[in-house]
Amino acid sequence: MYEEGTYYSAATGQPLFSSESKFNSGSGWPSFYEPIDPDAVVLIQDNKFSLRRVEVVDSASGSHLGHVFPDGPDPTGLRYCINSASLIFVPKGEQPPRIVQDYLETYGE
Repeated sequence: MYEEGTYYSAATGQPLFSSESKFNSGSGWPSFYEPIDPDAVVLIQDNKFSLRRVEVVDSASGSHLGHVFPDGPDPTGLRYCINSASLIFVPKGEQPPRIVQDYLETYGE
C-alpha cells in the first residue's frame, strides 16, 4: 500500500498526481493511471529516436515529466510513467514545501 498524499511538480509546485492513482507498474518509475486534474498535464506526441511515444509535461511550465503509455490498469488503461526527479511528494496532513505553498496561494487547490 502506498502512503496517502499528493505528488506536485518540482518545477512549479502544481499538484499533478494523487497517491490514489499510483500503482506498481514494475517499470521502476513512479506510475499513475491518471493526473489529479486533466489540465495539470499536457500530452505531446514524441517521435524522437524512432519511437512513437506521448510525452507528459507540466502544464504550468512545459517541463518534461515523463511519458504516458496505453498499458495501464483500469479505470483509464493508461500508465503515466513519471520521472521521480520531477515530483515532490507531500504526505497527507504534512506541510508542503514553499514552492507548493506559493503555487497553491497563487492558483488555488
